[in-house]
Amino acid sequence: MRWRCWTALRSPGAGRTAVERGIDTEEPAMLRDGATHIASLNDGRAVHIDGRKVADVTADRAFRNAVATSGRLYDFVSDPANAALMTYDAGGGNPCNRIWEQPADRDGLVRRRLAMERWQELHCGFLGRSPDHVASCISGMAMGIEVFREHDPARADALEGYYRHARDHDLFLTYVIINPQADRSKAAHEQKVGQSGEHLTAGVVDQDGTGLTVRGAKMLATSAIMANEVFVTCIQPLAPGDAAHALSFAIPMNAKGLKVLSRKSYEGEARSTFDNPLASRFDENDAVLYFDDVKVPWDRVFVNQDVAMCQKQFHATPAHVYQNYQAQVRLMVKMRFLVGLGRRIAEVNGTTAFPQVREALGQLAAQAAMVEGMVHAMEAKGRQHGPFFVPDRHSLYAAQVLTQQLYPQVVTALRDLAGGGLIMLPSGIADFADPELAALIDRTQQSPATDSRGRVKFFKLAWDALGSEFASRHTQYEMFYAGASFVTKNHSFRTYDWDRAAAMVDFMLDSYSLADELDRRAAE
Repeated sequence: MRWRCWTALRSPGAGRTAVERGIDTEEPAMLRDGATHIASLNDGRAVHIDGRKVADVTADRAFRNAVATSGRLYDFVSDPANAALMTYDAGGGNPCNRIWEQPADRDGLVRRRLAMERWQELHCGFLGRSPDHVASCISGMAMGIEVFREHDPARADALEGYYRHARDHDLFLTYVIINPQADRSKAAHEQKVGQSGEHLTAGVVDQDGTGLTVRGAKMLATSAIMANEVFVTCIQPLAPGDAAHALSFAIPMNAKGLKVLSRKSYEGEARSTFDNPLASRFDENDAVLYFDDVKVPWDRVFVNQDVAMCQKQFHATPAHVYQNYQAQVRLMVKMRFLVGLGRRIAEVNGTTAFPQVREALGQLAAQAAMVEGMVHAMEAKGRQHGPFFVPDRHSLYAAQVLTQQLYPQVVTALRDLAGGGLIMLPSGIADFADPELAALIDRTQQSPATDSRGRVKFFKLAWDALGSEFASRHTQYEMFYAGASFVTKNHSFRTYDWDRAAAMVDFMLDSYSLADELDRRAAE
């Protein structure tokens, strides 16, 4: 099929009602529980790993424990005991998961943060793309629906309908918003697959009255294994000629022609929960998605081949701020866990009273408090966006700049505190099944704070957080999930109140002059 770039036909479906476009607006909102969510993932999606196609991600050894973790998140929300914290009334009297809430004031924003904070505590912040992340993105876009309406009323209708659909069905969404790394010196439309002449990056190859046909690759589909649907767009700046790749749409993970190419499963490599307590349960997975002529219906298309609008959907609406505010809430929780890990390292090693250890722990505590303080600053300095209250942009971007640098520093500091304890460990849980080896472990694994088995258990956890392959992936993730450092620094640059800062400089300069100084010296 030849690549065609259709820019004139932008509004199929204009004037049709939401019901006519297939959005089920009449169904009441529902809170899904864990069993419902897990069952929804056995849908025939095309997931490939280790040279094989996975029959059922909910039962496969590479993914089943992480899938079970996602189910526990939904069980927590649907538990009536947590209703006041985790749900809100979006209208009609039916409770909705608070991740979809669009708060009207600061108190509402804080209530939503408290819900997300408690949810993140269930996995200590190690699910970087839990359901609240992309829910925040779609909710933020819907807060700026006027931007979409000015661009194309039909696409605005599609976004509004999809937000309600995802909210009312409590969907787990992931996204792919980055183009594949190939030749970074070339624009998206210049990236080719070998000598075939086909484009590498996902884009439109055909368009008709029913929707778009999309072919090509996108990254990085974190949590795609556990998600119901994927939001597909491009957050990177696009160049002239890239219109075919300037898309924004959502499709189910089992869409015909959608292929999920998984990275290595750390869960699949984990020997046991005891040996890898984090990797065995919280490996959210990452994947490349390939769209093999995937059909996208118009009621799922939010931007169609418009380079400028691809950027506006994030930065002219609250979407970019709202989704990254969620990420900072998650990191705040993760930092608490890491600081707790540091304190326990000192206790298990009997070094808490050492001045240099207290100094290191004090530094870690200050770093954790900085992240928490910046999250609170985002709320305290937030602003109204029409009827909605959104976090402060510059506080967010400042936090991103600093935390990208902070995370590897914290990991290094914790490894320094632990020393050889991280690697002076039995090979695995099987060693405890041998009475002779177990006796030797009891003799060699000593601690003033716990018995030998408690010491091994703790340092297995510490290694999985700080030194394992799972841990290394998390360091890389925290350094780059918000983009390269120059990206976040440029966000900070463009959103800082430079005029106020410059006015202080001008005030000081205006408070004295060379002529006045010369006159004063002459008078003396």
